[in-house]
This record gives sequence, structure tokens and C-alpha cells, in this order.
Amino acid sequence: MLYERTLGQWLEHWAQTTPDREYLVYSDRNLRFTWSQFNRRVDDMARGLIAIGVTRGTHVGIWAANVPDWLTLLYACAKIGAVYVTVNTSYKQAELEYLCRNSDMHTLCIVNGEKDSDFVQMTYEMLPELRTCQRGHLRSERFPCMRNVVYVGQEKHRGMYTTAELLLLGDNVESRRLDELKAQVDCHDVVNMQYTSGTTGFPKGVMLTHYNIANNGFLTGDHMRFTQDDKLCVCVPLFHCFGVVLATMNCLTHGCTEVMVERFDPLVVLASVHKERCTALYGVPTMFIAELHHPMFDLFDLSSLRTGIMAGSLCPVELMKQVEEKMYMKVTSVYGLTEASPGMTHSRIDDPAEARYLTVGRDFEHTEVRVIDPDTGQECPVGVQGEMCCRGYNVMKGYYKNPEATAEVIDRDGFLHSGDLGVKDEQGYYRITGRIKDMIIRGGENIYPREIEEFLYQMPEVKDVQVAGIPSKKYGEAVGAFIILKEGADLQESDVRDFCMGKISRYKIPKYIFFVKEFPMTGSGKIQKFRLKDVGLRLCQEQGIEII
Repeated sequence: MLYERTLGQWLEHWAQTTPDREYLVYSDRNLRFTWSQFNRRVDDMARGLIAIGVTRGTHVGIWAANVPDWLTLLYACAKIGAVYVTVNTSYKQAELEYLCRNSDMHTLCIVNGEKDSDFVQMTYEMLPELRTCQRGHLRSERFPCMRNVVYVGQEKHRGMYTTAELLLLGDNVESRRLDELKAQVDCHDVVNMQYTSGTTGFPKGVMLTHYNIANNGFLTGDHMRFTQDDKLCVCVPLFHCFGVVLATMNCLTHGCTEVMVERFDPLVVLASVHKERCTALYGVPTMFIAELHHPMFDLFDLSSLRTGIMAGSLCPVELMKQVEEKMYMKVTSVYGLTEASPGMTHSRIDDPAEARYLTVGRDFEHTEVRVIDPDTGQECPVGVQGEMCCRGYNVMKGYYKNPEATAEVIDRDGFLHSGDLGVKDEQGYYRITGRIKDMIIRGGENIYPREIEEFLYQMPEVKDVQVAGIPSKKYGEAVGAFIILKEGADLQESDVRDFCMGKISRYKIPKYIFFVKEFPMTGSGKIQKFRLKDVGLRLCQEQGIEII
């Protein structure tokens, strides 16, 4: 069945039903919340957001790894009808500013930063007015919708609230006001907006409703037989659907415990599973590889594990077998995309091993998956390759302020077109066989070539550039840039990488850079982008470049 509860109603359901059971655990710092404790903190945070002008329909951004108040802010927004906009922690200045402007962001919540990125300084660069204005009085010419920046932590920064101050401000807001806003929230309201490149163009805000994501999480958990007794170790980032839906919404709808890892570290994951006796674990293939090959792997007892999901990129069969043998868990795979909330198909825990290893499972319940011929629009027979499409409760509400792009991916019959090629077998299992769209998937990160091409065009030496995926043993795919230089121009690979460094996310910076005289073309003069992969592999072989 499908539920019509909002996220706030789900949270309150467990706070009333199992108030003293643990919901959220950070094992590495022994931070623990029961359902009732967490629900109270969410209500306090919701009143704090109301105090700074957040209300129904307001867009609130979160730019942070899996910190404890990431989920507090999500549910606080959900209870008052605000939209939670997730920001990739790999984003650099240009990407941050694009998202904040495009999303009409009202309040941005940030942490110190990640790796080589200082989020505080980048925010000041975007909003210099913060340095001179009082908190709550931000007025930006470049970002007219932006009113607040909240620092998620105790440190004080000029012009920014802290989460502690937000909770204190909430004391001045009557519970009646919170109750009024709660009553207005409908399960079909947008609750989460995630930015993805979709199938064309620059990143677009995917509008997902309570109904979309709660039910997708619920069915995901059902496929793995989740109950209140399960403990899921979450080491995938919450700013992706993998983390916030397949993990968090699964726990929310099954009343089980979420054992959180702030940022992926194989040792912390292994220790958390061992200490908390986790029963399930998620990850992209590179995460499981790092865990299996960690020098301290044998010191941890992982026998409590029983299931989990490996997804985000191509899952090698041998890796899945090793995980099942050495980590005691039956691995399942989910296929989908952000626009599908994200799951379209999922292998079940009870499926035969061959089906779990070699396919991406069967349709989600209440979802109609079809393999459609891209040329005729007709459904393909069993065993015939076509585009993976779906229709049902899980299809996004649309791209924010972009009806044209929405119409390009959702057809008149309501089917969402994935841009991926697949085949259905006689037992109803699907295999993903290729890609119509140009999307590169590197270790679970979606990368749209046009975005990088437009960026590299800014180099004065570049006459033309095409970006395509190059197979990678570690990440599934890596970014390859094929550059035609202007006559007389001189450019080295290091020059291109230096130009990218600090301006675009590290995972988007080309791993392979080839200087070519021409691109493979059709007889009509169109670039054959799908052939660039083979060109790149040939050039790597000729130049003695190892594919890793």
C-alpha cells in the first residue's frame, strides 16, 4: 500500500508509538536520540525557523555532510511546509551561486567546509553584505530572495545565526503557530529539492513531494524486510537520494535506527557496524571496496549484518559476491534517478543470487516500468533493448521553474524517460545496458558533460571541446576531455587542470585530457559522442596511460 502521511506525521507517529526506541545514533561520538527526543528537537528547530521568517513554501538550503542537525533541519522544514534544498558538499563558488540563485533560496544553512573548501568564506564571497548587516536583515542585490544564513554549530560568524541561537529564538514562537503550519502541509506538497543535471543542460531543481520520497523509502525497506529492530549504517551522503530517501525514508517509515557516519571513512563504518550491531549497510561500490581492503577489516565482527544496497554506479559481480561472503549480508541493487525519487526497480532480498548479481531487480510496487523504443515510442518486447521509463507515485512533480525541461523528460502519458537503456527478461528482471544521454556517472556522482564543456570553453586557447565518460576500474566512469586547440595555441594537461582547480568540483575535473585534431562525426556533420569513449581508450593505450 501507499501512505498519505507527511514526513512530520511519520516522525510523530513513531515518537508516540515507540518514544524510547533509538532513532538516530552517531556511534563515533556516542550521540543518541530516541524518537521522542528527536521529535522535540525538530519542533524546537521548526519554531526557530519560523522566527527568522521561514514559512510554507520557503526554500531552505543545507550545505553540509551528514552532521547531526542535517536531519533535524529536514524534518523541521517538512513540518512547516518549507522546501529543503540539498547542496552537494563538493560544490565550488560558481556552482553554489548558481544553485542559490536558481532555487530562490531564502535561508542557507552551512558548516565550516569540506576538504579544500571553506564554506564560510565562500558564503561571504557570495553574500558580502553579511559582513556588515545584522542577522535577519540581509539584503543582497545579486540574491534578492536570500534573507538568512545559519551556521550549523556553535561558532559565531558575522551576519549568521547559529543553530543554538535558532533554538533560543524558537522559544518566542507560540506552539499554536507551529500547529497552524503543520495543519496546512499536504503529502503532495514539495518537501525536498535536489539539483541534478537531468538529461539535458545545467543542473535543475528536482521537486520531490512527501508522497514521492516517503513511499519510495517505505517500499525499499519492505524489499529488504526491514522492521523496527533493524539498524541501518548510513555512510552515503544525505544530499543524494541514496542517503535521504533510500536510507533515511526507509528508517522513518519502518521505525528503525539510523546509525549515521558524518563523512565516509571505512574504519568508522566498520567500527560503527561492529559497536552498534548494525543489520544493514549501504554504499556505492568504491565504499565497499575500501571497507573490504582496509588493513583492520578482520578485527571487526560484522556478523550482525543481513542486507543492504550497493548502487550509484556499475556494481561488479565479484565485488557483490565478496561482500556477501565476507560481510554476511545479502546485497540488493536499486536502479533509478533523482527524478524517480529515486527507485524504479529493486532486487529483493529473497531473489536468487543470480538475479541480485546480474540485474537491477523488478519494478517497484505501484510503479509501471516500461522499456520503450526511443524511435517509435512503443514498448519493447522481452529481451529487446530500449529506454527505461516509468510512471507512478514516484515521478517528480517537475523541475523547478522549468516546464520546458520537465516536458522533455515526462511524456504526455506521464512516463518519466530516464535516458538509460535497458532490457527486461522473461522473469521480469531488468538489466541496464547503456545510455542514451551523455551523463557520466563517477562513483555515484552524476556529471553532465555540457556543464564541463561550457566551463572549458572559457579558456582562450580552446577552439572546441567535447567531454565523455572513460571506463574506470575504481569509479565506473571517469571524466575525459577531448580538446581541439586554436591555431598556434599551446596548452598542457596541467594547464587545464589548474584552470579547473577551485572553480568546479573535484569530481568534475577531467581525469583524462586529450588534445585532438577532430572529433568522430556522422555523415551529416554531427559529433558521435558515443564513440569518444573508444577514442579515449585507444589514446590511453597509445600513450601508455593506465586506466584506473
